[in-house]
Amino acid sequence: MKHLGLVRVGAAVPALKVANTKYNTQQILALLEQAEMERTGFLVFPELAITGYTCGDLFYQEHLYQSQLDGLAEVVRATENKSITVVLGCYLRIENNLYNCAALIQGGSIMGVVPKMFLPNSKEYYEARWFASGIDLSRRQKTVRLFGKDVPFGHLLFFDEAAELCVGMEICEDLWLPASPGSQLALAGAQIIFNTSASNDTVGKADYRRALITVESAKSNCGYVYTSAGVSESTTDVVFSGHSLIAENGIILKESDRFARESGIVYSEIDFERILFERSQNSNMSQCATAFGEPEKYQKVFLSPVTLVEPQDKLYRHYDKNPFVPEDNLQVNRRCGEIFSLQAAGLAKRIEHSHSRKSVVGISGGLDSTLALLVCAYTHKLIGRPASDIVAVTMPGFGTTGKTYNNALTIMKLLGAEVREISIKDSVNLHFEDIGHDPQVHDVTYENSQARERTQILMDTANKEGGLVVGTGDLSEMALGWCTYNGDHMSMYGVNASVPKTLVRFVVKWVMENKLSGPNEDPDFSSDNALLKTTLQDILDTPISPELLPPDPNGDIAQKTEESVGPYILHDFFIYYTIRYGMEPEKLLFTAKNAFAGEYDEAFIKKWMATFYRRFFAQQFKRSCVPDGPKVGSVSLSPRGDWRMPSDADAAIWLDEIK
Repeated sequence: MKHLGLVRVGAAVPALKVANTKYNTQQILALLEQAEMERTGFLVFPELAITGYTCGDLFYQEHLYQSQLDGLAEVVRATENKSITVVLGCYLRIENNLYNCAALIQGGSIMGVVPKMFLPNSKEYYEARWFASGIDLSRRQKTVRLFGKDVPFGHLLFFDEAAELCVGMEICEDLWLPASPGSQLALAGAQIIFNTSASNDTVGKADYRRALITVESAKSNCGYVYTSAGVSESTTDVVFSGHSLIAENGIILKESDRFARESGIVYSEIDFERILFERSQNSNMSQCATAFGEPEKYQKVFLSPVTLVEPQDKLYRHYDKNPFVPEDNLQVNRRCGEIFSLQAAGLAKRIEHSHSRKSVVGISGGLDSTLALLVCAYTHKLIGRPASDIVAVTMPGFGTTGKTYNNALTIMKLLGAEVREISIKDSVNLHFEDIGHDPQVHDVTYENSQARERTQILMDTANKEGGLVVGTGDLSEMALGWCTYNGDHMSMYGVNASVPKTLVRFVVKWVMENKLSGPNEDPDFSSDNALLKTTLQDILDTPISPELLPPDPNGDIAQKTEESVGPYILHDFFIYYTIRYGMEPEKLLFTAKNAFAGEYDEAFIKKWMATFYRRFFAQQFKRSCVPDGPKVGSVSLSPRGDWRMPSDADAAIWLDEIK
């Protein structure tokens, strides 16, 4: 792999003195030195950073203008022997007009200059008093003479060909318009947009700005680096806060503290390779570019190789260890509520459409079947069916422990389902006799015979009752193929189909805290909400197990899934970043090492990553024929929806990469 597809960006806010170009230049240079030490690829400064944004009629003063050019030249010289690329706000006199511009500087040269297209000129803004819009000039003029060189000017796209990286620039107000230059740059191929800004703060404006940048990076499938003038600007009529944000595909990666009184930089890494991956999956981006883009108006400017993140570098960007679960508790609560509602809505439609009289669900006392039963109970309330129309079947086998058995019975009774207990021991032993299998040999035949016997019971019960079998298997099990083909692999509707293992427990916990207790408690959810909540907590505390092998001498679970396939928190990490981000093995290992630093070492992560790739490829044949089930998040493995993969694909090059 030639690179990791990550570039470190910095949004800088220098402390300044309005109109003191020498002081301001020194502040800029000091931040530039800091960012170079951090191996920053791009460093972005605010609008009119050398003079300050609030100079007013001083912009007309020749002395200020020439001093600003001296400062610009000094910054350009400072980059001569550095690997950093700088985006700096400045103003230029062209054809007797002043233009508010952004210059991209690399390797001791100004590589290009972009003028501000839309000038704010109402309320506290009167920018058109000093500056002209760059719209008309950009159509007529393709270069500007600076320091004895002709520099590309106007509508520009900057390329690092080796990295397949393309960036563009817009200035402050340009972002706030319905058809922004940044959107056009993204349609023309820019993966990252830089915005040099000087947006003042008023009550609520930071929230609006944050939302604007979030949406812009989402709808344009791009990275967005925004930095704004700080508190040292003039406060004659307005106050600036130095609000800086770094976003990617609708996610704020880093945000500065507002109203900081010292110079500062916020850093993060933008995954431009992920942006390419997202765009390659979304053909409408190209269609939109065909319909509304103007690629012919852009000049291409080719950069020297930009500094990219290397495997030994530390990351400023935070990768969630549990990417399916938000870190903010309010978001967790909201997301789990949505998931539960989506599961119930999907099941309700299927019950009504199929005219099913009963919902049949197998209950083991484990987390997945517990969530499926909770969904069934809620769904029946939604469509006005009694809970007794749920046929809940527990099927003790050779590995069933007293703990899971008792928990299964308790939740079935408390939810008001029709409780059926059918032991599979005799029928499985008879089956062993039929096929000539020694029951003392605890191999895959021993395990899978039990799983298929349980599925047969559920299917035949559904036929007998005129119902449908509600599946319990989750996304993580399907990704790893940790299910018995035509056993627990099969159902008539899989309500947990796109809920990963790490998220299942949070949805169950959400039910405990929102349906069984708290201000929104549903007193009719069960016959004893307090006891049900206690039982659910016991289920949450029980090790994950298929319970297909006999218990240990103490009667406890002997077969623990995560000892066989590895920690689900790691596998869900691999699933998310492989499917959602398209990460290659080296990059996946790099991000996992950063995310799980201090918890799992590299050898441990590589071991289970190899298991993930082997199983993910080898078990596709199971995913090719899974039942219907609702998509609830951005990752789904439905062969009819998000994931189409041949069952015979070879994992060799993925495994070779991590050896």
